Amino acid sequence: MSYNNLLDVDAAVNLIDEFNTDKPTFAVLKHNNACGLASRDTLLEAWKDAIAGDPTSAFGGILICNKTIDKATAEEVNKLFCEVVIAPGFDTDAKEILKSKKNRVLLKRKEATLPAKQFRTILSGVLEQDKDLKVETSADLKTVTTKQPTESEIADMLFANKLVKHTKSNTIVFARNNQLLSSGTGQTSRVDALNQAIEKANKFGFDLKGASMASDAFFPFPDCVEIADNAGITAVIQPGGSIKDQQSIDYCNNNNMAMVLTGTRHFKH
Repeated sequence: MSYNNLLDVDAAVNLIDEFNTDKPTFAVLKHNNACGLASRDTLLEAWKDAIAGDPTSAFGGILICNKTIDKATAEEVNKLFCEVVIAPGFDTDAKEILKSKKNRVLLKRKEATLPAKQFRTILSGVLEQDKDLKVETSADLKTVTTKQPTESEIADMLFANKLVKHTKSNTIVFARNNQLLSSGTGQTSRVDALNQAIEKANKFGFDLKGASMASDAFFPFPDCVEIADNAGITAVIQPGGSIKDQQSIDYCNNNNMAMVLTGTRHFKH
C-alpha cells in the first residue's frame, strides 16, 4: 500500500460512511475524489451505475461498498483494473475472483470509530481542526424560491450534497435517482467546476434534464444557476451566505427552478 493508496482508502471510508444505513452503495475514487457512486436495490446494480459515472477515471481507482461483495458483483468488478477493493465482507467465491489479479489489495472493513480531529503539517507547525461531521437532512434545508422542490429533488439534492462534502473544493456535483452523474472537482472557480461537470456528463451520455446540482460554494452571482438551468438542472442546493444571494434566487424564480440553502459550507481542502 503506497502513501497515495492510504490517502485514497481514508477518503473512501469517510465517504461510504455517509451511506451506511442506505441501500447497497458502491463508490469509485480517484485522487481522494469520487468519480462514480450509486445506491441501488442490489450491489451489482450499484456497481454498474457507479462505474457508468466515469469509466475512464475508474481505471486504477479505489473501490468501496457498504455490503458484502457477492460472486456476480465480483465478476463484474474483476473486469476493471483497480488497485484496492474495500468492503465489509467478501463471499468465498467473490474473494477468489478478486484475488486473481496480481497486486490487487482486498481490504475488509471492520467496525471502528474514525478520528474526530484532523491534522495537517504546514511551514512551521501543524494545523488542527474538528472533523466535518455535519450531514444535512431535509430538516436543514431552507427553500428560498417560489418553486418548492419535489420529494425526489430533495432526495437528489441531499445525495449530491453528501458527495460535495467529500469532494475537493471548488466542486459542483450533479445527481439523480441516487446516482452521481458527474462532478467538477478541485477547480479554482465555481464556474470552472460547473463547466467541467457539464462536460463530463455530456461525455458519458447523461441527460441532465431534471437532475439536481450541489455546490460547496455560495453563489455571489447568478451565473452558475443560469448555466445549470441551460444544462437542464431543475433543483439546486448550496450553502448560501453571499450578500448577493437574491440575484441567484431571482433567476431561479424567473426560470422555474427550486433552490434550497443549507447554511453550511463544507469546503474540503
